[in-house]
Amino acid sequence: MKSITIKDIAKIAGVSYATVSRALSNSPGISEDTRERVLEICREQGYRPNILARSLISNKTNVLGLIVPDISNPFYAEVAFHIETYARSLGYNVMLCNSLSKPEQTAALFEFLVGHQVDGMILVSPHDDERAQVARQLHLVPTVIIGDSEIADSTVVCEASSIRLDNFAGGQLGTEYLLGLGHREIFYLGYRPGSMTHTRRVSGYKAAMKAVGLKRHVMDNHSDVSSSEAGYRLGLELFRSGQPCTAVFAATDAVALGILNAADECGVSIPDDVSLLGFDNISYAGLSRINLTTIDQRKPRLAAGAIDLLTDAIAHPDREEDVRRIIRPALVERSTCKPLAAEQS
Repeated sequence: MKSITIKDIAKIAGVSYATVSRALSNSPGISEDTRERVLEICREQGYRPNILARSLISNKTNVLGLIVPDISNPFYAEVAFHIETYARSLGYNVMLCNSLSKPEQTAALFEFLVGHQVDGMILVSPHDDERAQVARQLHLVPTVIIGDSEIADSTVVCEASSIRLDNFAGGQLGTEYLLGLGHREIFYLGYRPGSMTHTRRVSGYKAAMKAVGLKRHVMDNHSDVSSSEAGYRLGLELFRSGQPCTAVFAATDAVALGILNAADECGVSIPDDVSLLGFDNISYAGLSRINLTTIDQRKPRLAAGAIDLLTDAIAHPDREEDVRRIIRPALVERSTCKPLAAEQS
């Protein structure tokens, strides 16, 4: 079928090409009755404006690019949802892509989105090598990172504004909460070496334990992702080891879900035998059969903050300084942690 054009709409409406253009762009110079009549004809005829062609004229598409590691991860899915919802409230649409945490794919997707004339870009939780890969492309479009913008052990500078949770404070907050319940044998499960986010979280745990003179117990996750499968493996290893443990601090909620499964398989009651604390506050954590106590990343605030930083960068393309914003975490108390009896503490 032949695509209908503005000239076709003008002929049907009996008006000029310029009048149709003004009606579509909501420009002055035509009456409201004429505007409504033109728009109604556009709807009837199924006319759709060529967004890319219009962007060549206005140099703006009102489209933002969003690259996440894996949308099947509940945390990233929820962040993406809040980004899209808030962006739409400001008149922007979002193009979503999955990088699978692969540097080459992240760089290719960045180039793809720039080629589709996005006004700005948001990268969620990119790894060091991903940030290093896209650092050379940041001059192409305003970019904001949710997570760390710093690149460890690298001479490459990632010149982008960023917003992230204070993960050190989150690790500290969670550990101090468990200490306040009387726990002393607290294990931290799921630390991923090489991740700045995980390094900060486990550092907060270690600092809180050191402050009260207690031994730190950290079990590493050497897989590429913080999954329930990894939590299950670590939980089985801990519960079958016979090591004294009254509380587990999971590096993420996904890891905590796996630990719950391992506890059930090993006959360990949560929270009667072992208290369990997660990190992220994903939607699953609040389900009645899970009811996980966790550290909240405040995802709506992260998303809105990233969009605000990005729209500000779009509006001020000549601004030279980058902005670093850090959000404080919050504790969400549910039912997987309980005070330790006096004779146990």
